[in-house]
Amino acid sequence: MCIMFTHKSLSLSLSLTHSLSLSLSHTHTHTHIPSLSPVAPLVHSFTDTLTQRRIAMALRDVSSLLLGLLVLCCGAWADVQVNMEDKVEAFLGDSAQITCMFASDDGIGAMIMQWLYVTRSGDKQRIYYQDATMKVVDRGTPYTDRISVNGTGATGEVVLTISNVQLDDELEFICLIKSLTDGIGEGRTRLRVFATPNFPTVEAVQTGISVSEDDPSKVGTCEVKNGYPKPNITWYRDNTPLRSRPGEVNMVSSVTTESSGLFSVVSELRMKVTKEDKDALFYCEVTYFVPGATLMTETSRFNITVNYPHTALDIWVESPKGKIKEGDRVELQCSGDGNPASSIFTFKHVMEEIGSDSNVYVLYNVSRRNSGVYECTVFDPDTAEEVFQNTTVFVNYLDSAVVMTDDRKVVHGEQLTATCNALSSLQTETTWFKEGEEISKGHTLILNDVTYDTAGTYMCVVTVPEIESMTTSSLLHVDVEGPPEIMEQDTELESYDKSVQLTCHGKGYPAPQITWTTSDGKVVTSTPTETEEGFESLFTVHVTSNITAVCNASNKYGADFVTYNIKAKSNGVIIAVIIICILLLAILGSVLYFLYKKGKICGQSGKQDLTKEKSSKDNIVVEMKSDNTEEAILLGVNGEKLLTSDQ
Repeated sequence: MCIMFTHKSLSLSLSLTHSLSLSLSHTHTHTHIPSLSPVAPLVHSFTDTLTQRRIAMALRDVSSLLLGLLVLCCGAWADVQVNMEDKVEAFLGDSAQITCMFASDDGIGAMIMQWLYVTRSGDKQRIYYQDATMKVVDRGTPYTDRISVNGTGATGEVVLTISNVQLDDELEFICLIKSLTDGIGEGRTRLRVFATPNFPTVEAVQTGISVSEDDPSKVGTCEVKNGYPKPNITWYRDNTPLRSRPGEVNMVSSVTTESSGLFSVVSELRMKVTKEDKDALFYCEVTYFVPGATLMTETSRFNITVNYPHTALDIWVESPKGKIKEGDRVELQCSGDGNPASSIFTFKHVMEEIGSDSNVYVLYNVSRRNSGVYECTVFDPDTAEEVFQNTTVFVNYLDSAVVMTDDRKVVHGEQLTATCNALSSLQTETTWFKEGEEISKGHTLILNDVTYDTAGTYMCVVTVPEIESMTTSSLLHVDVEGPPEIMEQDTELESYDKSVQLTCHGKGYPAPQITWTTSDGKVVTSTPTETEEGFESLFTVHVTSNITAVCNASNKYGADFVTYNIKAKSNGVIIAVIIICILLLAILGSVLYFLYKKGKICGQSGKQDLTKEKSSKDNIVVEMKSDNTEEAILLGVNGEKLLTSDQ
């Protein structure tokens, strides 16, 4: 009975409230109404301010009365269970979603939902209100145009979405749920905002640093801009993080807050350098925070100039990297462990001084004769001391490929074996090609049961796998000897001309002798023309009647022939056919003209009226013109003459 009363009272309150809200205009007022009143943010200005206040007081009284009745009837409220994440993270400018999950036995019609945030001074500011009759975003707050709430509450989950997140949004947000039976519950989520900083920059000191300095010297400066929260800078030396050591290593950082609210950090590295620092690479690492993770980025590496005396020397091949081959450009470099480099460098090869004005010596288009020991000597004028060091240079070589075979001519059906080799200082590989297609691997090429298709030019390519561009090649031309094979088949031809040109081509080596014979007793012997595919012979036959021609090809290995049967066709038959066709076309034209004059083609007899009177005769007119006069004579089908004026 108590629960029913409560729900009826609530319905009465909501109904009254809804009726009053409908009577208001759409102009917002900041008049404060207790949080139980669902229309507090929507009270609008009337012309009479007193009327506004009376309406607000009436709403307050109704809400208070219902609240008192519920408390008397049902006793104290139970808490609504509200669950929210401790924090939600978002990038600057992105959207943030804050989820509010709650549990209550009441339906959505018996609940009031509010979203608030805690200001930096600790005050609570409402930004959203929802009950059974309305959903309202509070005006005049930083979130008026940037928030939306999704979810009806029936599932116990609503989501507050904040668009275009700003740094000032890093606040605590409150989801407040009020149920007339279960009481009040709230949850809180802190919004954290992140901005990825710009790529860090590093600047190394440009002057040399002496190992004899008493205090730490400046090595470089690292800067990262526009991050949030504040990024952190760590200095590294050869991938090892540096730690501050009094009198040895100092790292001084300064933080600047930009007008945008983002942070910029500058760190300066100072240290006492040693001789070992000449080869060290320095850089700084920036760690920064993003939603759900901590990321890192590094600057480029740099080294510093350290001043110290020479104690040792090093010589090496700067280029090419890896193995050297004949024809390369070889650059030797020599460097002492002292600095500054005011020393005199000298290069020697096999005890012969080859000289250099600097610590670099270049050999152009090297050959195997340039192999050997190279020595670099450095003389320090200040100490009058001389230090030297040497290195060995080896120039790899690959001689021209040589193809060897017992005979470059092989008989049809037999086997051909060829080898391809090239003298080299390194291991080689050989590949055989024909017409650009790989046919075999290995130094030996074996061709079994050769045919005419086997003939042609083969290329062997010798490469050095260890050096990609080190290669040489050679060619092998193979001729296959055997009897001729004529490609044409026995053929029957029809000829309307007085002569026919016949072609006989095929394969065979040596090139065969061609003999043409005809059935009328003619015999012609010729040497064929060589082609890419073999041989070719042309023969012209004079045709006056049916005739047979035979092409016979023969060499020392055998012979082959092909027969052409030629039937003579007269041109008179063709002329007769042409005349008959012309006559048929003339008759057809006459019939069509006759039908046109009768109106049969157009289907209307009135078409005849379009002609002149004389044209009404069913004449078929043929126009005849002479080459030497412009006068035209028209003949009718009955032979009567018609002048052109009578048309």
